[in-house]
Amino acid sequence: MNAIITASELADELAGANPPVLLDVRWQLSTAKAAGAPPFDGRAAYGAGHLPGAVYVDLDRELASAPGASGRHPLPDVAEFGAAMRRAGVSPGRPVVAYDGGQGWAAARAWWLLRWAGHPNVRVLDGGLTAWEGPLSTDVPTPAEGDFAPAPGAADLLDADGAAALARSGVLFDARAGERYRGEVEPIDRVGGHIPGAVSAPTTANVAADGRFLSAAELRARFEGLGATEDGAVGVYCGSGVSGAHEVLALAVAGIPAALYVGSWSEWSSDPDRPVAVGPDPQ
Repeated sequence: MNAIITASELADELAGANPPVLLDVRWQLSTAKAAGAPPFDGRAAYGAGHLPGAVYVDLDRELASAPGASGRHPLPDVAEFGAAMRRAGVSPGRPVVAYDGGQGWAAARAWWLLRWAGHPNVRVLDGGLTAWEGPLSTDVPTPAEGDFAPAPGAADLLDADGAAALARSGVLFDARAGERYRGEVEPIDRVGGHIPGAVSAPTTANVAADGRFLSAAELRARFEGLGATEDGAVGVYCGSGVSGAHEVLALAVAGIPAALYVGSWSEWSSDPDRPVAVGPDPQ
């Protein structure tokens, strides 16, 4: 099954006999708070217009637990995540499509979590809301309660030790911007740089100018050129397990399975005893 769906394909499915549950996961990585500016408000964006029937999902509160030693977006409490998905109408027998404002990171986080928790049919709207050509709605739906019961473990998950080991034994991609990987700037976390052995593979290179994913063949060529193969062990991390989920999604489109280090750099860099590499060399 393809991990992404086009806007035209989604329109057809919404008119079909078993329309997907729609999750609006608009969110943006923002450093505005540190500068005294208000952060992006996904719920307000949802209220101004969303795909008809879509339910808003709060990434910070429903797709993650509170920030702490495990990073800025640790895994959510499984029971609370399940309850949030059921409130949104999610059931195992009904497909789910997640979308965001177009960047794809937040929708990919929902996609990855639902797959990790055992949902069999989850996709991301390629290009997000900006790709949708149909009408928008300001009505807030009240979907029938779903019966999705999370069963974690269906998608590969890395912890800090596992990520460090994979950087030596397989391929570990760093999905952040190159300047953060190299340690030239670090706007959020304690220190800049990367996990020793990790390969720089910015998420932004997985999509075209319109925000849609490159073709499967193009993505496969990119990742193979960086050392990944479908038979080898591949993992991804980012700042806090959001853009990294988008890279896992891109790898899935390319036909290459990959694990996600959810704690990512925000967890790794919080421990001064963990090694940090800087510069363009993985080591």
